[in-house]
Amino acid sequence: MDDCVTGDLLRRDAVDIIATVASGALSAAELMQATLARIAAVNPAVNALVSLRSADDLMAEAQAVDAAPRSGALAGLPMAVKDLVATAGIRTTWGSPLFADHVPDRDDLLAARLRAAGAILIGKSNVPEYGLGSHSFNPVFGVTRNPYDLGLSAGGSSGGAAAALATGMVALADGSDMMGSLRNPAAFCNVYGFRPTWDLVPAEPYGDTFLHVMSTEGPMARSPRDLALLLGVIAGPDLRLPHSRPVEDYRPQPGQSLKGMRIGWLGNWGNDYPVQPGILPLCEAALQTMVGLGATVEAVKPPFPAAKLWESWTMLRSWAVAMSKRDPYRDPAKRAQMKPELIWEVERGLALSAEAVHDASMIRSDWYATLAKLFTRFDALALPSAQVWPFPADWRYPAAINGRRMDTYHRWMEVVVPVALAGVPALAVPAGFGDAGLPMGMQLFAAAGQDRALLQWGQSYHEATNWPGKFPPQL
Repeated sequence: MDDCVTGDLLRRDAVDIIATVASGALSAAELMQATLARIAAVNPAVNALVSLRSADDLMAEAQAVDAAPRSGALAGLPMAVKDLVATAGIRTTWGSPLFADHVPDRDDLLAARLRAAGAILIGKSNVPEYGLGSHSFNPVFGVTRNPYDLGLSAGGSSGGAAAALATGMVALADGSDMMGSLRNPAAFCNVYGFRPTWDLVPAEPYGDTFLHVMSTEGPMARSPRDLALLLGVIAGPDLRLPHSRPVEDYRPQPGQSLKGMRIGWLGNWGNDYPVQPGILPLCEAALQTMVGLGATVEAVKPPFPAAKLWESWTMLRSWAVAMSKRDPYRDPAKRAQMKPELIWEVERGLALSAEAVHDASMIRSDWYATLAKLFTRFDALALPSAQVWPFPADWRYPAAINGRRMDTYHRWMEVVVPVALAGVPALAVPAGFGDAGLPMGMQLFAAAGQDRALLQWGQSYHEATNWPGKFPPQL
């Protein structure tokens, strides 16, 4: 138990922690005890985990795991589910005051798969209201703070998940990504986030299941092999959904080089994406590490007009948000409790014509075809995971980058759009730390279906760098 008390165990990969429990060298109850102690010590400062279950209930569930034969890939592992996922018996708010006291009576599919794999759900990870905006604050629970500087943002919408991973409160976390929500907080908190090929991890099988192919759930972790572990649990077809892909063995092999890997570096997209000083050089240094492992890197000119990508993205995003939130919007009492950014999205989406939505989809189709050609030249493409360093936690969002005004609440996240619009897999890797001691990351993305290859490349890079091993010094 000394290993748990010192916190060393909680810094290890989830794969190692689960193996230690499975071997009998550590009980699930001891792991839960160490986890609860870590949460008590750290969470008041970062506010990453919310709606935590009682310690007595969690210890009883862990003891039940110890009393039964081990089963499930995550048997006995404490996990906090993102507060955009419904969890039976655990408060689920979507960061909205409209659901401040909501306790679902059923699990969403992702939570059900986690439980079936043996995970012990300890509570939720904090999010922005309805997941909108890459800064995790809401009127129900407040703001999640960056573990590397408590005055700054942890990103979002998976900010709570990223901060919990970075501080050792959890070893694995689920996230979701419509507009960088698995990638931006990973960069801000020095962990890995993986946006899988769209339709690999199924969405909820209710409402429209054909048209809105933008957001996806995915894993977050402190290593790619842990990402692969969780992806293997949450991926896989659901017969109630029209889009799905078969599950593979995503586990990367250790000790592999990147020999023969061809990477295209897109940088700041020909200056169309303003990026704060220091971010691009850090990403280029990460690419040089990959070169040292056998990869080749080539600078690539902008392959598609950034303005057209933004036009397509913002129309399709507003359309999707409006269709999912139009009912509460049309209730004046509920609308009064919605954040301004959500109201803006809904009103914009409701005003779109069918022709405008079609034209936006046509741009998207052209971009996908362009990207397919690029992937005949390159195995992966690279961009920064974020355009700004972690910013003050009391901001709503960055209003300008390098003097260039942001004309929407999410324009400062534009660098994530090429991946999200195409639905291809992207791995957010830590790229190290800037002069101010703040972390940053880079996104590697590949052709649809190349999820396993991305995780393998990422694991090779991780073995050479292990940036998440540099835990927040003040915590």
